[in-house]
Amino acid sequence: MAVTADVTVVGAGVIGLTTAVAAARRGLSVRVIGDQRPGEASSAAAGMLAPSVERAVGPAHDFAIAARDRYPAYVEDLAEQTGIRVSLNRLGILQVALTEAGVRGLRRTTLPGTEWLPRPVLAEVEPTLGHALGAMLNPEDGAVDNISLMRALGALADASPLIARSQGTVASVRRAKRPQVDLSDGESYETPCVVIAGGAWSSMIDGMPFLAMVTPARGQMIAYGSIGLRHVVYGPRGYLVPRGNLQTVAGSTMENVGFDSNTTGEGLARIRSASEEIAPALSVTPIQHSWAGLRPVTPDLLPLLGPDPEYPSVVYACGHSRNGILLAPLTGDVVAAIAAGEPVRHDLSQFRPDRF
Repeated sequence: MAVTADVTVVGAGVIGLTTAVAAARRGLSVRVIGDQRPGEASSAAAGMLAPSVERAVGPAHDFAIAARDRYPAYVEDLAEQTGIRVSLNRLGILQVALTEAGVRGLRRTTLPGTEWLPRPVLAEVEPTLGHALGAMLNPEDGAVDNISLMRALGALADASPLIARSQGTVASVRRAKRPQVDLSDGESYETPCVVIAGGAWSSMIDGMPFLAMVTPARGQMIAYGSIGLRHVVYGPRGYLVPRGNLQTVAGSTMENVGFDSNTTGEGLARIRSASEEIAPALSVTPIQHSWAGLRPVTPDLLPLLGPDPEYPSVVYACGHSRNGILLAPLTGDVVAAIAAGEPVRHDLSQFRPDRF
């Protein structure tokens, strides 16, 4: 049996790579084991940073806000290390009201720090939304280009002498003081610390009972051409994410269809209806392409994050549901701190792996 690095990371998505990079920065050697699967959420996501809109409660909300605020320094560091500049939009997220009932609902749920934009102001800020009755602005929220984020993380991992990346499917993990990682091709590794970051496929790893709570949820997406939108926008039934002057990403569905990552006519029709309701200009804007991703969802939509209660050498970092991109850099920092035996500066009590 091979003895691998100080930390073995199961999963090569955004959580696995942010963890590997953070662990290597602490001087730990890391082996990342992952394989290519259709519908991987890291590259399929819209990249939203929306803790003010998709709100958690208590320490989970505090963690999400801290994760959002980690991004400016994080992408700047990635640019310095790799030369890849990851686009970050912190203009805020608009929640538009299209009916009087929608106006009342948004104004009734006004939160500290949010700002109501009446129709004339909204039309000036975002001309393509001039038909709406108003919008709630959630400052500091926004989106990151998750495609370039993954590219930068991959480049940084490949350049690090402390990180080795292996193609393979992890079949099982034996929880123990020194865990054992078994691959489907028969190869096995013993490791001082294993991090489970397998995304929607985490539940397929044998020997890890808590992972049964992570299930795939399909989200279908459409990329239109650009309509000049600058803010991320939420409507009653969907959302829009501008990616520079290149495209407008529209989403999304939440479908329990197992590991089926195909798009459907019905799902894409729902997205078109919801997105064109938000911005009617999309009805005459060419569609560039469509796709679907598989989110790793838990019953409370919060991740499994932290050490195994019986075997602390096994660390969970999976089940991030709709917020994998948002939480990834801070998750990597936290998991690397756990692996290095450092104190964790965030309250992870709501993320306990054994809470279900």
